[in-house]
Amino acid sequence: MPFVQPPPPSPLRHAVVLQVRRLVGGTGDDTVERNRQDTGFFGPESACWKVHGDLAGMMVGGVAALLLQMLHPGALAGVWDHSNFRQDMTGRLKRTARFIAGTTYGDRAEAQGFIDRVRAIHARVAGTLPDGTPYAADDPALLTWVHVAEVSSFLAAYLRYVDPAFPAEAQDRYFRETAEIARRLGAVDVPQSRAEVAAYLEAVRPQLRYDERTREVSRALLSQKPASPAAAPAMAATFAAAKDLLPAWAAEMHGFRLSPPRRLAARAGVQGLGQLLRWALVNSAEARARRRAAELTAAPAR
Repeated sequence: MPFVQPPPPSPLRHAVVLQVRRLVGGTGDDTVERNRQDTGFFGPESACWKVHGDLAGMMVGGVAALLLQMLHPGALAGVWDHSNFRQDMTGRLKRTARFIAGTTYGDRAEAQGFIDRVRAIHARVAGTLPDGTPYAADDPALLTWVHVAEVSSFLAAYLRYVDPAFPAEAQDRYFRETAEIARRLGAVDVPQSRAEVAAYLEAVRPQLRYDERTREVSRALLSQKPASPAAAPAMAATFAAAKDLLPAWAAEMHGFRLSPPRRLAARAGVQGLGQLLRWALVNSAEARARRRAAELTAAPAR
């Protein structure tokens, strides 16, 4: 089956796509997809292809994940000591978006390449907490925390903004699938179901902290300037929705207190943003990967 290029976007679609590229990067080019040899670790019928395919939900979940992750002293120290977070928080979001897209939709070689690069970076990130405790980004327990904070936030956003009826079995399958990436990064004892994730979060809570450094990193994240004035309402809604998405105990640690009207406004804003992005992103990473998966399925066996 020959590769079918999607039709050129309308001016409005094109404008939305440009805004998205400024925020999360990417080119929308199909060249990488045409060179893929397989459908990766998960494939088009997987739960993670569904959950990771909705950009609005992933934006909200991604910001919520960062807010949750920074409550762990080890995760916070890695950002504080080894990143230019005050000037490059947008760059961090772009790199995370590329990693998620590459490990979800890339073929096995591409996905493993992303994992290997992250492992190489983690090997250079180590230091000492203010209380003298050593930390390292490749500590298996810390990797598990970062992973669970991330995927639990992604799934929570998907359930709220895309498919509240996403079956319980599919939710557990999502955690089983994404645990593969965590293990390849070096995590251990990775929770693989909703019950295991809930138990893990409850067990790790005594290790979490909020202090002046947490406040500064949170402020740097939530005070980013939008890519353009047109993107400002979407960014404001995303940040408010991320605060709203946090577990109640995590929101309390951060001191986030959204009034009911603000919660409703944030949720309505993200619902509208989601509809716009789903209409505009006809050539999203998921759409391109699905077209390539269809080609691979239709190709005759060699």
